Amino acid sequence: MSERVRVMLSEEEVDRRIQEIGEQISKDYEGRQVHLVCVLKGGSFFMCELAKRITVPVSLDFMSVSSYGSETKSSGVVRIVKDLDEPLKDKDVLVVEDIVDSGRTLSYLMEMLKDRGPKSLRLCTLLDKPDRRVVDVNVDYTGFQIPDEFVVGYGLDYDQKYRNLPYIGVVELD
Repeated sequence: MSERVRVMLSEEEVDRRIQEIGEQISKDYEGRQVHLVCVLKGGSFFMCELAKRITVPVSLDFMSVSSYGSETKSSGVVRIVKDLDEPLKDKDVLVVEDIVDSGRTLSYLMEMLKDRGPKSLRLCTLLDKPDRRVVDVNVDYTGFQIPDEFVVGYGLDYDQKYRNLPYIGVVELD
């Protein structure tokens, strides 16, 4: 079985939208510092590009979570693989994610982070697949709503491949 990657969102489209989100975040956090929390691994590409476009002071932290179960269905149990290095107490926190799919992991994560006492807590995602949503998640900043297709690029992978693509593509298997 071979695979191809079809372009869904060009590098220029993604770049332009990240610039717009950065401008909106800069307005919303004017006069404050925003603490970006990246959900690894996929969110790292988006967060780095987004941070460059935010004009208010920015601090960064990273965490890695895993929802495990069978390969085809998440058990709904979320495990923290790498926790944050900094406390969130009294910070304006913006969680940065590559994609919101079922919402299970992010719903759990947002509740867990809220319990750590941030001044504010918001969510920013490059891609949103609302058709796949199982758990309601409030997304404050969305790059693109996309259909239910398997996407790669800009940090998203297929079998650890294609993360480095500068665009969003759809994996098509032959």
